[in-house]
Amino acid sequence: MIEVAMMVEGQNGLTWPRWQNLATAVEELGFVGLYRSDHYTNANPPDKDSLELWVSLTWLASHTSRIEFGPLVSPVSFRHPTLTARMAAAVDDLSDGRLVLGLGAGWQVREHTNYGWDLLETAPRFDRFQEGLEVITRLLQNEAPVEFEGAYYHLHEAVLLPRPQRPNGPPILIGGNGPRRTLPLVAQYANEWNAVFLPANQFRELSLQLDELLDEAGRWPQDVRRSLMTGLVFGRTEVDLQAKLATRTTPAEVLRERGLVVGTGAAVRDQLGALYEAGVQRVMLQWLDLDDLEGLAALAEGIGLKDGFATL
Repeated sequence: MIEVAMMVEGQNGLTWPRWQNLATAVEELGFVGLYRSDHYTNANPPDKDSLELWVSLTWLASHTSRIEFGPLVSPVSFRHPTLTARMAAAVDDLSDGRLVLGLGAGWQVREHTNYGWDLLETAPRFDRFQEGLEVITRLLQNEAPVEFEGAYYHLHEAVLLPRPQRPNGPPILIGGNGPRRTLPLVAQYANEWNAVFLPANQFRELSLQLDELLDEAGRWPQDVRRSLMTGLVFGRTEVDLQAKLATRTTPAEVLRERGLVVGTGAAVRDQLGALYEAGVQRVMLQWLDLDDLEGLAALAEGIGLKDGFATL
């Protein structure tokens, strides 16, 4: 059975009322979790409302009781990794252990330029990301003071106090599909791999590559949960679905080939079943209409959602 969570784009008009209503609905409807992006703004204008990630997650930690949550994903280019580790440990404790700490290297040029962050070229960007992962995992997993001397980060007698309530702190999620840099980092540091917009066959291929990398790292395949964040075009009825597809220039079949989930309840269940057979344990479905809570309820009913799982 595949777990179903929802994912929203925090830079796409997310306000406090919308965030609060979405969190309440996701919890009450039985989804397993609620995730959000960590961006200042979109890659292209216009700029829209965008709640700061960690402030919004702190609210969520104390105003929900069941759902898991976290960033998909938080780039190390925005915050020093020691700050990320401190906030993540605190928010995880506040939620009684429900945070999934999603981390990434950063990618969006516009927000880095507009707000003065250094994105770096691809190779040094991933070098910095690896150092950030090293810093965060060492602080979360070690009670002894941490010493670290890297090209980007320098720690001397660094201690994370209070210690996380969960042993080793919240699980680390690394998002991305890259076989050369991302998957090796997953094998070394992550508790969860989150693929992005992949059809079932491509997910299966990359998951098998990850198994090989985990074996080389002395870890078991089951040490890393497999999840997928992908787009969703859901219609309560066929008429509703066709109306939504009419606003797009890409046909439904092409969208599915690109990894999006498209259809009414029955078709969505079929696609989720194919993802489950390919090894996806949890799917995060991108919900772009932040005000459509009735549609969210219809989705839960259409996929036969029960205790966080879709009825396949």
